[in-house]
Amino acid sequence: MRVGVGGWNYAPWRNNFYPAGLTQQRELEFASRQLTAIEINSTYYAAQKPATYANWRKQTPDGFRFSLKAPRYATAARVLANSGKSINAFVFGGLAELGDRLGPISWQFMPTRRFDADDLAAFLDLLPRELDGHPLQHVLEVRHTSFMCADYVALARKRRVATVFTDSTDYPSFADVTGDFIYARLMRSEASIGMGYPDSTLEAWASRAQAWAGGGEPDELPRVGAAAKRAGKTPRDVYIYFIGSAKERNPAAALRLIEHLRAQG
Repeated sequence: MRVGVGGWNYAPWRNNFYPAGLTQQRELEFASRQLTAIEINSTYYAAQKPATYANWRKQTPDGFRFSLKAPRYATAARVLANSGKSINAFVFGGLAELGDRLGPISWQFMPTRRFDADDLAAFLDLLPRELDGHPLQHVLEVRHTSFMCADYVALARKRRVATVFTDSTDYPSFADVTGDFIYARLMRSEASIGMGYPDSTLEAWASRAQAWAGGGEPDELPRVGAAAKRAGKTPRDVYIYFIGSAKERNPAAALRLIEHLRAQG
């Protein structure tokens, strides 16, 4: 189970997360030793150079993971089936430099992208399953309500691609498990609460994370259909990110969730 936030260069965190006097060049080094994962949003706008990925790897400890948002030009194409060149340019354009720090690759669709089963199936078939012999983890972040249907869930499960669970009132929020790992983006932090969330809420998320990791599914979260069938409840990787909303509170929320996970585990 890995818990983190989005990015690491955020000025308000220099007042309540980073130690006084810490240089900006050492923020990733510090954050990666407090948290266990970070979601990179900048790659959604432009892929980074291989040397940049290598530098990120060098600054982070063993066991840490980066989740990367794939460039928007790969998911914004009018016909998704034509995205193969963009997909390969990103995946094979330097991600191997992250080595074992590479976690899930998130493919975020625009809110106007409606579910089209045939086109989406063609897109999913284009996603590389390995990089330098290592399995890749792909997750879809869908933002149109048309995806909240049994046909989408069945297609994603057939292709064994995960779906982001987005705990938000602004985007579709459904927790149907469609892949071999869990990816949750929690977007309800409040500026008026020091930890972003009530402690009881963070404790509840820790229990849900434990259920996911053990191969189960929390009953209280919204789903389109029935829980996924799993033989023997095989353990899963779980990634939980505190994103957006009261961003200045997200590191505190992540740290407290990590404490709850350790206490429960």
